[in-house]
Amino acid sequence: MNTSSALFGDFYALTMAQGYWKNNMNRQAVFEMFFRRQPFGSGFSIFAGLGTLMKQIQRFSFSSEDLAYLQSLGIFEEPFLKYLQDFRFTGSVWAMDEGTVIFPQETLVRIRGGLIECQIIEGMLLNIINFQSLIATKTARTVLASGNGAIMEFGLRRAQGFNGAMSASRAAFIGGAVGTSNVLAGKEFGIPVMGTMAHSWVMAYASEEAAFQAYADLYPEHPVFLIDTYDTLKSGVPNAIKVGKRLAAEGKNFGVRLDSGDIHYLSVEARKLFDAAGLTKATIAVSNDLDETIIQALTDQGAPINSWGVGTQMVTGGVEAAFTGVYKLTAREDGQGQFLPVMKFSDNPDKTTNPAVKQVWRIQDPQGMAVADVLSVDDPVNPDILEKGGHYVFWHTSGDYRHFSHTLEGTAEPLLKLRMEQGRPLAPSPSLEEIRSLVRSGLASFDASYKRLLNPHIYKISITERLRGLKRELIKAYLGAL
Repeated sequence: MNTSSALFGDFYALTMAQGYWKNNMNRQAVFEMFFRRQPFGSGFSIFAGLGTLMKQIQRFSFSSEDLAYLQSLGIFEEPFLKYLQDFRFTGSVWAMDEGTVIFPQETLVRIRGGLIECQIIEGMLLNIINFQSLIATKTARTVLASGNGAIMEFGLRRAQGFNGAMSASRAAFIGGAVGTSNVLAGKEFGIPVMGTMAHSWVMAYASEEAAFQAYADLYPEHPVFLIDTYDTLKSGVPNAIKVGKRLAAEGKNFGVRLDSGDIHYLSVEARKLFDAAGLTKATIAVSNDLDETIIQALTDQGAPINSWGVGTQMVTGGVEAAFTGVYKLTAREDGQGQFLPVMKFSDNPDKTTNPAVKQVWRIQDPQGMAVADVLSVDDPVNPDILEKGGHYVFWHTSGDYRHFSHTLEGTAEPLLKLRMEQGRPLAPSPSLEEIRSLVRSGLASFDASYKRLLNPHIYKISITERLRGLKRELIKAYLGAL
């Protein structure tokens, strides 16, 4: 499967591209990606996938086999297919830092280029950012639920195919997982690889004790025994204690993993038995279809758990099938070379977009805590600039009567930064460690009320007076044309 093929996109992007080409409409345009609602009922999301996008966007092209396939469909003209032979993205990319805490309606990625190239990359861009942002968000919530504990990503076997597994491992690490069971992801992304043993290992030996001992002989530096193959408290824990005492005599430690049953009860009882045997340093890991709600319940109940193996619920999104990111045209060049703001209208206010080329500002108070995010007009000649000491009125993104006044006493940071120009990246992508560190520091700048699992406080996303005025002018002009 060639993931760098420009066929990795929606069919309508190519049919529209041929129309733009045939009608000589390949003028400059600006598209922006944003999302409409938080997944999981969350108070925040995590922006992920930018590093993958930057690599893919540079490799995106049509092979001879791709063009032969398009020709076989019988709807693309030969001159247009010849045009696609040399297709490469030559535009610019503005984006937030990967790992930024994000909210609905604000621009995450801004693409400027010819209308054709902006249109052709749409499907690929949304596929990458939507999925990785979903998984990074799920993982960040899981880490918070554990009290910032050690979350291991164990989801390869339940992920949606090869690329789903690889993307999920990358995104989960960004979101705060300490490692992955996916060995190829370890190689490709530098993520620590982790794992214990399967029930088949225990069943392959004549006795549970023999299985544990053989594993300890092979991996004497902190082996982890799976103790629920037969009977956790009557067999698994006693046999782990026998082997654990031999390891302790050699100055080594061990751990156990619980994968079934009443995790709270079994972890408490196992902890008692280990401590009574003098094995107070023995660690307890748990798995078994965990999610953030289960983990928070166990954490709140004081379950003596050292690490958590989370698979299905984390790498698939669990109850949330998809991230709601969309990609919309916000400005286009007219026949005289001037950029015109454009917007989508809808009877549903949530689907009416915000026009113009935009910047996103994160306002923080003097203590560095986030107060609100604000969308502004990023006109290259006369952009909105939020300055310290300024007094502003910010409006709801719908442009209606809802607003608040704010005197900027802290900082206002522009979140969108130029990443690529003329199809070339301006700097190397940061490491995954740097990105996951940004997630941690970013979340720390938000009050706990925005991060709680249930009924989180709603963070303010607003637009400037200028952007509100522009939006209302376009709505008025549209209504007048009806």
